[in-house]
Amino acid sequence: ECILSGIMSVNGKKVLHMDRNPYYGGESASITPLEDLYKRFKIPGTPPSSMGRGRDWNVDLIPKFLMANGQLVKMLLYTEVTRYLDFKVTEGSFVYKGGKIYKVPSTEAEALASSLMGLFEKRRFRKFLVYVANFDENDARTFEGIDPKKTAMREVYKKFDLGQDVIDFTGHALALYRTDDYLDQPCSETINRIKLYSESLARYGKSPYLYPLYGLGELPQGFARLSAIYGGTYMLNKPIEEIIVQNGKVIGVKSEGEIARCKQLICDPSYVKDRVEKVGQVIRVICILSHPIKNTNDANSCQIIIPQNQVNRKSDIYVCMISSAHNVAAQGKYIAIVSTTVETKEPEKEIRPALELLEPIEQKFVSISDLLVPKDLGTESQIFISRTYDATTHFETTCDDIKDIYKRMTGSEFDFEEMKRKKNDIYGED
Repeated sequence: ECILSGIMSVNGKKVLHMDRNPYYGGESASITPLEDLYKRFKIPGTPPSSMGRGRDWNVDLIPKFLMANGQLVKMLLYTEVTRYLDFKVTEGSFVYKGGKIYKVPSTEAEALASSLMGLFEKRRFRKFLVYVANFDENDARTFEGIDPKKTAMREVYKKFDLGQDVIDFTGHALALYRTDDYLDQPCSETINRIKLYSESLARYGKSPYLYPLYGLGELPQGFARLSAIYGGTYMLNKPIEEIIVQNGKVIGVKSEGEIARCKQLICDPSYVKDRVEKVGQVIRVICILSHPIKNTNDANSCQIIIPQNQVNRKSDIYVCMISSAHNVAAQGKYIAIVSTTVETKEPEKEIRPALELLEPIEQKFVSISDLLVPKDLGTESQIFISRTYDATTHFETTCDDIKDIYKRMTGSEFDFEEMKRKKNDIYGED
């Protein structure tokens, strides 16, 4: 919502942004001080003194990393919101296999040194990576007999003779799919996802992920600032009493007895419970540790992906770890957040393999949220509802939602170049 309010303001729209919470970022806020996190999860007592000063903590409720070459970074660069934020590269990306974790090989050199695969497999995987790097949808000479629109990804793996373990980490740790449905879909999407991963990695070398200092709560604030510069108004602590609809179309929002009139409304599912439906649940466990995660070379930040096949599930389990190096925890403390799509009646059992990697855990905060999606596109009512954050630990799916809402609202595709030009039209070159 903050990103869209920023973008709509840049596009010359008059924007009023109201939030019933006293802080930015809604359900993806960063909570500070630590005492507030204890209250929020109804944990009795106060944090022990070993956790340091409460205000040294900024704990994300929904953990996500930014792909260095991904859509959110592009949005930040184009809107120049980057000037309000500082980022650090995440130190490593790991994948789980047979109860152990291994670094995800993402360059040819790493692939050849990786203990994830045997020697011959390495050569075949390297060939596959070279093929992906050279692949260009607009140049049939790079296809080598594969039709990007027709050939299923399963066939591509077969062509390079890649085994099940390699397929697992390629699909889930490089292409970042949550399930195996992609295997039977045309391969161009998967190839582009692996390219995005490699290109993101090429920018900084350690991993393809970035993370903002002081936590993800900085992102919505950055876009709120952008909106304000372009004349948008932002109100925190503003209760929403009613969304006023006339003849099936939104005409305003009632708050504290006053009505703010509007032609279009953007909101998250919590504001319109009757217009959304539940499509699943996500479990997230925030864990406070006093040590880096084992077998990660003492990284002070990392991502671990547990592919579903490795733990007999249908969806992957994600672990995100950040620490005092990102100004989100007290000195010497680490925050690891585990998330996955719920599949059974006992969600806490489902994430046990991930929690075992983190032992010993000082304090756990468990949340289970419903995944809500809008029942309609909003074209009639002009009420545009975002989807609940999913279990992935990157922003690509969130950005797809932003682009989708943008298209439903304006009727045209979300185009970075177009945004840049519009900005120059309104404010000229400086």
